[in-house]
Amino acid sequence: MRDIKVVLTTVEYKDEHYQRLAQAFAPASLIRLRIDDREGIRKALEIADVAVLAGDILDEQFYQAPLLRWIHCDHAGLNKSARPELFERGLLVTSSAGRSSPALAEHAIFFMLALAYQIPRFLDAQRAHQWGVPGQNDLRGLYGRTVGIVGMGNTGTELAVRAKAMGMRVLGYRRSSAPPPPGVDRLYCGETGDSLDEVLAESDFIVLAVPLSNATHHLIGRRELALMKRSACIINMARGAVIDEEALAEALYAGQIGGAGLDTFTQEPLPSDSPLWDAPNTLITPHTTPQVPDRTGRSIDIIAENVRRYRAGEPMLNELKPGDIYTRGKSK
Repeated sequence: MRDIKVVLTTVEYKDEHYQRLAQAFAPASLIRLRIDDREGIRKALEIADVAVLAGDILDEQFYQAPLLRWIHCDHAGLNKSARPELFERGLLVTSSAGRSSPALAEHAIFFMLALAYQIPRFLDAQRAHQWGVPGQNDLRGLYGRTVGIVGMGNTGTELAVRAKAMGMRVLGYRRSSAPPPPGVDRLYCGETGDSLDEVLAESDFIVLAVPLSNATHHLIGRRELALMKRSACIINMARGAVIDEEALAEALYAGQIGGAGLDTFTQEPLPSDSPLWDAPNTLITPHTTPQVPDRTGRSIDIIAENVRRYRAGEPMLNELKPGDIYTRGKSK
């Protein structure tokens, strides 16, 4: 059984949530610091064996901490901290992925509905006091259409159930081999030799919900966009660098694909001169999704379960694996 004695925390929880966090780690002692208290963090890392951090950027002081064994980043994506040094040091790193997945799935559906209903055109017509838009009788809703979900983690599985409930045909793609999650009509697995190409070619909507890693950097480029239907739309709920944004802009302006819903970008905020701002039939949200009720409580549920698993020596939830390493686009 693995013991936990001292926990460094930088999460900015309200007192009631912090009490829950302390209870989850009891009888370990907690050191509560602000994330910008570098000197305090340096001293705490001399004695801490676990850290619960507000962000997901780990620097050299964490790699060198003498007793540190487990770091939990209260964040969904870990691409900023997914470096080889973590595994060389033997550190266990976990995240709070899944805490917001129902809302992220809703966000993807918002994009799909808005694009299918061509909401920007109708809003323009409303502002102009114009009754309708050309071609409105040719629009189709989501019912009976095909969505390809790339990444069947927390967000992907939540989206599959919701898309199925709306009468969509659901294709899923994931790296590892596993039975299809609920709502998925057909699952394609990279480990068994399945290609993403068929999902791209068959889908009316492609939703990206994969972590950013070396394997998924520019997963969607010119070749992949060319495989999509001219009427199909791509939605990015993953990370910006999963798409080659230059290729995406070219495809949108050329009418090679039908549109895009983008919540994440390689550079954030998105530069004002980015061609994506004015790309045809493109919706942009600034990497923000309305929160689920008690998001912090959902984070603590994940942390508490991982405390139990850590002490019992069991596999952890949302554990960073060597295949998740992301070094592309980072300074060496």
